[in-house]
Formats: sequence, structure tokens, C-alpha cells
Amino acid sequence: MRALIVAACTSLLAGVAQADGASVHAAGSLKSVFTQLGKMYAEQGGPAPRFEFGPSGVLREKIAAGARADVFASANMTHPQTFVDAGKAARVERFARNELCLLVRPGLTVTPESALDAMLDRDLKLGVSTPKADPAGDYAVQMFQRADALRPGIGRALAARGRQLTGAADSAKPPAGRNVYAWVVDDGQADLFVTYCTNTRLARREVPALQEVALPPALAVGADYGLVVLSAPGSEGERFARFLQSDPARKVLAADGFSLP
Repeated sequence: MRALIVAACTSLLAGVAQADGASVHAAGSLKSVFTQLGKMYAEQGGPAPRFEFGPSGVLREKIAAGARADVFASANMTHPQTFVDAGKAARVERFARNELCLLVRPGLTVTPESALDAMLDRDLKLGVSTPKADPAGDYAVQMFQRADALRPGIGRALAARGRQLTGAADSAKPPAGRNVYAWVVDDGQADLFVTYCTNTRLARREVPALQEVALPPALAVGADYGLVVLSAPGSEGERFARFLQSDPARKVLAADGFSLP
């Protein structure tokens, strides 16, 4: 009888956990598209996942410190790889790719050809995300290093000029309901901001006067997005991770501006 009661309680708790859906920690740049995908997954009969969005490096630290996460989707491959190296995940799946763009304030003329000169202009405020805490900041550093190859010495100047306005645990938060990148540029904290192209498009939905400027090929930096399952095989986390790599999910990712591996 005791064994039957224990088994019944275990089954009940497992059912409740599944009904709650997977706990998904995901890069902030995935918030819009993952919210869509979570609704799609629930509409197809799966339990709605519970999301926590934020800078990938900050999320990695939270998970490592004990925060429950069934799935971790990062804007790079490095952060999820740490859980594979620690024996907490089987492998990292590359499921999406992004690119860097410039988000530019209204009234400022910047083209791909003049982007480097604009970033070097001392009369303009250059914004970036926080390296290490947010992969977007690390990718900005890579872009500055590429600029240094074009004009030796300017990489360090660009890194020094970049104002780290987002991506850290203690970065200033935008007003409720506002896109952080639209707010930073529209508020005058930066004239140009280096971020993912998908982020610039979301910012322009809120403030259409903002501009998206592609980086020239010599400065282009791509971002690979990695996914790890941190819960047991056969878990709801694994099922949701498989869904994220399915054809319907890939179509949603592509429609939101992500390229696919």
C-alpha cells in the first residue's frame, strides 16, 4: 500500500510538472519569436512553456547557481557548452543565426559605407551591450577587431567609445512596455547602437523613425544561437526543444529575421 501511495504521488507530481510546461531560459533577443512559438506549441496541445528572458551570460550564471531550467537557448554557443562540459547536458544544438546591424537615431545619415566613420565620430554617442554578460557585446568587440584589421589602432578606440548601456544585470531598465533598444536610442542615450538585426527591426516597430543600417561585409559578424536540454530524456523540456527545431518553428524563426543552420 505504501509503495502504491508513493507511486501515485510521484505520478501526480510528474503530471503537475508537465502541465506547468518546460522552464525555458532564453536570450532576450529571442523574446518576441519564442513568445510566438510558445503559443504555437500550446495550441498544438503541449503545455505552455514558462519563459525567462535575459542576457545569455546572466542566465547562464543563474542556472549554474541553481535556478531551474529545462531548456537554455543562448545567443552564442559558448554559454550552453559550459553545461555540456559540466556533464549537465548531452550536446549543444545550433538552431538559429543572427547578424549585427546598427540602430541609428532619426535625422542621422549613415550608410553601410559610412558606418565605420560614424562609429568613430566623437560627436556621436556609440552604444553597445555589455561584453561577457551579453553575447551581443562580445560580437560588437569582434566587429571592432575586424575594424582594426582595416585601420590598425581603431579597434581599441571603438571599444573605448562604446557605451555599455544594456545587457548587464545592473543595466538601466526601460519603462514598462518599451523595447530596450528603441528606448536607448530614442531617449538620446546613444546615436548609434550595435545590436542584432532582429533587434533593430523590433525597435523600429515601436519607433518607425529609427533606422536600421547593415554593416559592410568587412565588418559583418554573425551570431550562432545554441540550445541545450538540461532536463532528463523524455521530459517536457526535451519535447519543447525538439519542437523548436521542427519545420513549423523554423518557419517562424525565419519570418522573424533569423537565418537557419
